[in-house]
Amino acid sequence: MKAKKHLGQHFLSDNLVLEQIFEAVENNFDKSLPVLEVGPGGGVLTGFLHKTFPEFNAVEFDRDLIDGLREQYGDDTIIQHDFLSYDTKNVFEGRPFQLVGNFPYNISSQIIFKMLEERSQIPVMVGMFQKEVAERICADPGSKKNGILSIRTQLFYKADKLFDIPPEAFDPPPRVDSSVIVCRRKNDIIDNLNHDFFNRIVKMSFGQRRKKMRNTLKGLIHTLEDPIFQKRPEELSFEDFVNISIKAQQ
Repeated sequence: MKAKKHLGQHFLSDNLVLEQIFEAVENNFDKSLPVLEVGPGGGVLTGFLHKTFPEFNAVEFDRDLIDGLREQYGDDTIIQHDFLSYDTKNVFEGRPFQLVGNFPYNISSQIIFKMLEERSQIPVMVGMFQKEVAERICADPGSKKNGILSIRTQLFYKADKLFDIPPEAFDPPPRVDSSVIVCRRKNDIIDNLNHDFFNRIVKMSFGQRRKKMRNTLKGLIHTLEDPIFQKRPEELSFEDFVNISIKAQQ
């Protein structure tokens, strides 16, 4: 089975790393909830998930892998589709499910944004990402990695990096390290937040991340006396952006 570069495929081949991922899933998933795997590839994680969780499906885009996966796990288990355009209401009768995957690096950020869109269905995610992307998702305020990905994710999920994976754990080896993270959906919901406006503020701010907030937002927000506007966007938390968004609409 040859990996396809244009699909960002790198097949995990290290059994010790696989055991670490199995443990991460067992520690963070509820066996009473369904599980959806994205990008099963050669199925190294799929067998464990299929055996462990009573309700399980996998979404695979690569047509060349579908027949082998369906032969092992059944036609009803393996869905041939692009996850980014897949309507998750079609799986598990629209019920909540847990998301997992060794995500293709070329669409991993898009998978996160898809998860945010479908957050009402996804209480928890365990996924493998390029290390740099994982650190951006989990970044703290003040970190140079703090940006759109961390702010938008952490508005809805608590994100933690679990462990790193070296390139030699894959075939073919990627040119970068990888990391496994867990995202757990938060229970507290901010009712008075316009999410579209919040996303606009975040995008504008990090589009000019070297500028102070008062310079970036002066055409959008009239009152800029608050000390928070003297800071640059990477210094701010998602709570700060929430407060800015709410103030801007008052």
